[in-house]
Amino acid sequence: MSRTGKKPIVLPEKVKARLVDNVIHVEGPLGKQQVALSSFIKATIDGQSVVLNRQDDTPDAKRNHGLYRALLQNAVVGVGTGFQKVLEIEGVGYRAELKGNAVNLTLGFSHPIVYDLPAGIKAAVEKQTKVTISGSDRGLVGQVAANIRAFRPPEPYKGKGVRYEGEFIQRKQGKAAGSK
Repeated sequence: MSRTGKKPIVLPEKVKARLVDNVIHVEGPLGKQQVALSSFIKATIDGQSVVLNRQDDTPDAKRNHGLYRALLQNAVVGVGTGFQKVLEIEGVGYRAELKGNAVNLTLGFSHPIVYDLPAGIKAAVEKQTKVTISGSDRGLVGQVAANIRAFRPPEPYKGKGVRYEGEFIQRKQGKAAGSK
């Protein structure tokens, strides 16, 4: 039995939801999103809450019940307050700057890396070494942050590279000098 799926989704006061043909449209101050529900799931909207129910107790219906409740919760939080990921850049000469709708990264390669931000994603750069990615779609914010981190992941010897804020890098010991 899905315990996650049973919980009602409470809508904040600035967020509105409507149901059209088994697709829930969510609108808020940060934008609009829609969640297309599976044929196993039915939704009811009662004022400031949304409740998802499944049609039967098949394994597919149980799986989809919790999944679509989580997707809808992410959409409600996204259009209400939004999501953000913070990346830290560490290394001599490594830096980032924002040029229009693109992040220009200097990460020790022979050329700068220009990453164009997709629609709905905003970036802010602090002190050239801290990049904040924000938006209303949780999956897209995480994917953009992962794409930027993938250009130069942190290496285990000196820790140089792009890392998530608060990420711990397990350091390795270098070669011992002078021993044969």
